[in-house]
Amino acid sequence: MQFGIFSVGDVTTDPTNGTTPTEGRRIQAMTKYALKAEEVGLDVFATGEHHNPPFVPSSPTTHLGYLAAQTTNLKFSTATTLITTNDPVKIAEDYAFLQHISGGRVDLTMGRGNTGPVYPWFGKDIRDGIPLAIENYHLLRKLWREPVVNWSGKFRTPLQNYTSTPAPLDGVPPFVWHGSIRSTEIAEQAAYYGDGFFHNNIFWNIEHTAQMVNLYRQRFEHYGHGSADQAIVGLGGQVFAASTEAEAKRIFRPYFDNAPVYGHGPSMEDFTRATPLTVGTVDQIIERYLGYADQVGDFQRLLFLTDHAGLPEEMVLEQIEILGKEIVPVLRTEFERRRPAHVPSDPPTHASLVAQGPDSPHLKVTNAVVPDSTNDDAAHTQGVAR
Repeated sequence: MQFGIFSVGDVTTDPTNGTTPTEGRRIQAMTKYALKAEEVGLDVFATGEHHNPPFVPSSPTTHLGYLAAQTTNLKFSTATTLITTNDPVKIAEDYAFLQHISGGRVDLTMGRGNTGPVYPWFGKDIRDGIPLAIENYHLLRKLWREPVVNWSGKFRTPLQNYTSTPAPLDGVPPFVWHGSIRSTEIAEQAAYYGDGFFHNNIFWNIEHTAQMVNLYRQRFEHYGHGSADQAIVGLGGQVFAASTEAEAKRIFRPYFDNAPVYGHGPSMEDFTRATPLTVGTVDQIIERYLGYADQVGDFQRLLFLTDHAGLPEEMVLEQIEILGKEIVPVLRTEFERRRPAHVPSDPPTHASLVAQGPDSPHLKVTNAVVPDSTNDDAAHTQGVAR
């Protein structure tokens, strides 16, 4: 099983002392966190993609390429690659290039983005979010799998005799996750292609998370990729650890109360009851997260948000140390102990996909786009909250 951290790259004032990092300092801090993740034995570092303040990660491949040059084992991913507002031609080029310079240590998570004003900045309409995600990803798959592409669609100018360069490393495209919190259409898309489904559930209760993951699992099996429990699932996490629960809450409370997303809303106690946020001891965190497999089934990736809400660098580095040295080793052992032999322990990697050879389902070119989740074949999805 893969464990790691992800960053959304927010520039937030520390509520305890009023200091705000510069954008440059925030980028440097994210770099330190990734290097710390490798040092303490974590598997993955993922970055978000944003094009609006107060966030800095506007160029994930630039940052991940820089990190790849300084690391040996760490795998890289994206908390979101905006499949809606980015040109799929540029995504194909950028991430294939990153594959080459990282030695294949990269996959990516496709997402739509939920910031309305960003869409028109890139000539798009947020009301087309789902159709854009479906059409653009279908094109991206062709660009990575066909040496010459002829294509036309609704949202982009046609391509004639186009070849994407560089081609994917070893002729094998990066593994793709589809990230969604509410949209059944995206779970359907992930299942249709046999890709991974990442439910970044840090703001949601476990019942909703289980419902979305189970939908994806059922449709993964429906499309013939394996049994439902073999579907490739990733979850988000969020923790803050200290020697006692009272100490953890005392330190973390001002950051929680003033966080740009959930600050000034529910109390920390209410939020921790309803979501994966766990503020307490190492043992409490381990017990909480081991319970997630009971709700959603055995999964392959768990990424923790560690550096948001103005937390100072030294505190984030300490939390990554605790994750890597005290929490993750226990979680890794216990998750693998309970996992059935036929269920994958890890998501596909570049090495495992190459080993499958040219007949790998991952290399399959699918000419039909993912079915509309409103059709009869997927009608049962409509009861799931979006």
